[in-house]
Amino acid sequence: PRVEGYEHAAGRGKIIALMRDGVAVDQLQEGEKGVVVLDRTPFYAESGGQVGDNGYLESAGVRFDVRDTTKAGNAHLHHGVVARGSLSVGADIKAVVDAGVRQATRLNHSATHLLHAALREILGEHVTQKGSLDDSQRLRFDFSHFEAISAEQLRALELRVNEQIRLNSAVDIEITDIETAKRKGAMALFGEKYGNQVRVLTMGDGFSVELCGGTHVSRTGDIGLFKIVSESGIASGVRRIEAVTGQVALDFLTQTEEQLRQAAQLVKGSRDSLLDKLSALVERSRQLEKD
Repeated sequence: PRVEGYEHAAGRGKIIALMRDGVAVDQLQEGEKGVVVLDRTPFYAESGGQVGDNGYLESAGVRFDVRDTTKAGNAHLHHGVVARGSLSVGADIKAVVDAGVRQATRLNHSATHLLHAALREILGEHVTQKGSLDDSQRLRFDFSHFEAISAEQLRALELRVNEQIRLNSAVDIEITDIETAKRKGAMALFGEKYGNQVRVLTMGDGFSVELCGGTHVSRTGDIGLFKIVSESGIASGVRRIEAVTGQVALDFLTQTEEQLRQAAQLVKGSRDSLLDKLSALVERSRQLEKD
């Protein structure tokens, strides 16, 4: 099976295998869940923390909704359900990726690389990636660090990543051998196996240089906005940061703004007087409890 690059959102392929409940079948009927394997596909399969593409496969009178794409050896497995008609092994079919979901996922994946570089710069070179998950809604990054990150450090991380975004530098992807990549200072992803040929991803004029097989933005400015939403410890010496980018980050800020407005309304104040009003209420509550 051949993957048609990283930038195509549609292509044609032949069905070379079908599976239902983990068993190979010749056909999938309307309403049945299953897995489709094509001889070529534009779909990206889950790897390196980036979730697989979704979208649909279709031909005359037939539609298969792809809800996830994973990898098994060299094959890309399109998981989903037959929405219309029936699928047969050997049939030609059009494969269409949900471009909006892919683009949102791409923003989060690229932002993960910038966050990794910023963490090493601000917290120290001991920071190494322990895992990540990037989908269309948010990014999650797990890394080695021995203590909670302070509010000041979180602000510094946000500022550094957003600074790289605003610089809007081109994202460079180079296919090379592993030794050349190491000489360039490329960092390898946790738990990934690499062949002789690797993709070296450079962002921000050398700010971040990593080996990565995922899909990425063309320029850092495409990410738009980066906002950290949580930081926590998940194991001894391992911290987790969750963040949002692009439209989701803007929605998060809009929602926060609305919550502030409602809170101010409840205490009959404005955004500027909210903290004073809350302090007075807490103090009054303490006094009443005392009385």
